[in-house]
Amino acid sequence: MITKNLIGPKEIDVILNRLACQLVENHSDFENTVLISLQPRGLPLLSRLSDILKSQYGISDIPTGRLDTTFYRDDFRRRDSPLKANQTRIDFLIEGKRVVFVDDVLFTGRSIRAALDAVLSFGRPSEIELLVLVDRRFSRELPIQPDYVGRQVDSIASERVLVEWDDTDEMNRVSIVQSRNDE
Repeated sequence: MITKNLIGPKEIDVILNRLACQLVENHSDFENTVLISLQPRGLPLLSRLSDILKSQYGISDIPTGRLDTTFYRDDFRRRDSPLKANQTRIDFLIEGKRVVFVDDVLFTGRSIRAALDAVLSFGRPSEIELLVLVDRRFSRELPIQPDYVGRQVDSIASERVLVEWDDTDEMNRVSIVQSRNDE
């Protein structure tokens, strides 16, 4: 397996601060906005963004939640191994709210399509936006585009974009992983 580092810890800090700043510019006081991470990989990103919004902008009362899309995916019956669902936790109303989905990597768009279906179980938002740390822009299967992007990455379908965080992995970084037989 070959790993190529794309984004290191310092650049991730810059990206997170920029994304938080863009959210503040577009949502000002967040009075009618909720942030929802897509399980499982969006949760660490949302946690870091929330910390920045609190510490640097004094915005501490943004409703945040987590959404599991496992059984809303169009490919969940096509897998060989059993699925492992994550916990959905949305303990606030989203009816008429501006919802921002937060996820680490946008690849085919299928997870976002599933999230759009899943979130409607909780009400009808007035608007839905998408924030991603990494956009694999040439791999889309559905016409879904992010509103906030940390970094765009060009990669081939056989490569995997890996986002690691220092609380679960060694450090904050983004890498492309390619198996040796794909060289």
